Amino acid sequence: MHVGTSVWPCSLVLTKFAERWYSMKGENPYSELLNFAGKRGIELGSGCGIAGMGIYLLGLHDIVLTDIAPVMPALKHNLKRNKSALYKTLKVAQVYWEKTEQLKSLKPPFDFVIATDVVYIEKTVAPLIHAMQYLSGEDGIVLLGYQLRSPEADKLFWEMCEEAFEIQKIPHEHLHPEYAYEEADVFVLRKKRNRQHD
Repeated sequence: MHVGTSVWPCSLVLTKFAERWYSMKGENPYSELLNFAGKRGIELGSGCGIAGMGIYLLGLHDIVLTDIAPVMPALKHNLKRNKSALYKTLKVAQVYWEKTEQLKSLKPPFDFVIATDVVYIEKTVAPLIHAMQYLSGEDGIVLLGYQLRSPEADKLFWEMCEEAFEIQKIPHEHLHPEYAYEEADVFVLRKKRNRQHD
């Protein structure tokens, strides 16, 4: 069985965070962040598609779910099983992060890049960072559900992230109380501006 065919906790943590604040009335520090209306999104390493489906149901209706070839049958099966709740079949694409021609074929830029539980192998970190940068628009947002899986991959990921993105960690008390797992976090990443033009 491939790791992409299991539901990993961070997909639930991220989706339930978005659900908690998406429909909140009154003072909401995330109302602008979670405004999905009329935006385009892509999920990297979709696995079973939980985060992508959840964010779609919250209003990000132009979204494509992606993963590598061994995971695609399970992803397509899960989307088909959930078609009655989704009212349509969501778009999917086979993507290997290191293959720029595949990324280009997705027609970036995207307003949202969704990624959960994708940092666990050191050799995939650089391609992941490249894919997030390549696919994000200048004002694009990466919504990242994160849990430490490998100390080596973790160290490299955050070193490379700090060079490419402004990083905001969502406070644990802002996560959904029933899905605020101690070891899982949600981050918001925004592309760093090109300093030459400031």
